Amino acid sequence: MLHSHLTTLNAVSLVISTFADEGLSSEPLLAGSGITQADLCRPDIRITTYQEMQVCANAVALRKEVGLQLGRRMHVSSYGILGYALLTAATFGDALRLALEYPALLGTLFELKLIEDGQRVWFSASDYRDDEGLRVFNAELCLGSLKVICDDLLGKPLPLLAARFAHAAPDYQPRYHDSFSCALAFGLADDNAFAFERSWLDQPLPLADPITHRDMRERCRRQNIEFSGRQAWLGRIRELLAVQLDHAPSLAVIAQKMNCSERTLRRHLLATGSSYQQLLDDLRFERAKQLLQEDSLPIHRIAEALGFSETASFRHAFIRWSGVAPSQFRG
Repeated sequence: MLHSHLTTLNAVSLVISTFADEGLSSEPLLAGSGITQADLCRPDIRITTYQEMQVCANAVALRKEVGLQLGRRMHVSSYGILGYALLTAATFGDALRLALEYPALLGTLFELKLIEDGQRVWFSASDYRDDEGLRVFNAELCLGSLKVICDDLLGKPLPLLAARFAHAAPDYQPRYHDSFSCALAFGLADDNAFAFERSWLDQPLPLADPITHRDMRERCRRQNIEFSGRQAWLGRIRELLAVQLDHAPSLAVIAQKMNCSERTLRRHLLATGSSYQQLLDDLRFERAKQLLQEDSLPIHRIAEALGFSETASFRHAFIRWSGVAPSQFRG
């Protein structure tokens, strides 16, 4: 799982706004994510990909083809400083290669590559390592948003030669043509990718500006260092908690193991938009869902494995995380 990675609220805000257009409140979409309505108004907040994927899972439960819809709405402006750096690059190829330098700023769950294939180039997303149940959703969202980014950079639609997806064709396959106007292939490759003429890489961008671009590149470099540092802290804290969920170490103990004060540790967690309790709840929820798949394991034993002294406390916590009781989740 990549749940220790940090990302912005861009995708979550997009999910919320997409369903809000249809009159649905944010409450069922935020259920179990630990993200509050107030958080949506904080532009500087950072969340984990676990939180983001919980919101996406709620969205998919409501509409399984929502990944395609969200991908078409994920414009280059959604990526903040990186988006401006891409828009002001000299050529289309320069912009795409810059995007590949900063996957953390893109918030992608895939390894992105440009694969040259004769006179065409494949923009490829592969090596997915997150929630298997959201693999198709994430492939649709990723490739759809990459196509929109390309169109935004050029100021016009990028003509596609072909597109391929690692998953089998879903029953809503005709809707793919709204995002990819080209020949489509499903289940025949290890990656998700679309192809375009290689000559497009040399296309000058309409908003190119060398001075602004240099400034934005430097800001991207600094932001990436900040993201990487925070991710390292978050990942280490999660490791320390994950191995002792039945007797979770206190914040003081974790701080000692990380050679810092409690105050410093709280400050780092606050900078990620998280807290000790949020991380503990995230890990407990992940583990609870795994253990509930084992039908022979009594719920009171699951509660003990997660560090709850009473089954009722675990039940109340699980309802808060997921919206349903453990027995209902087990089905």
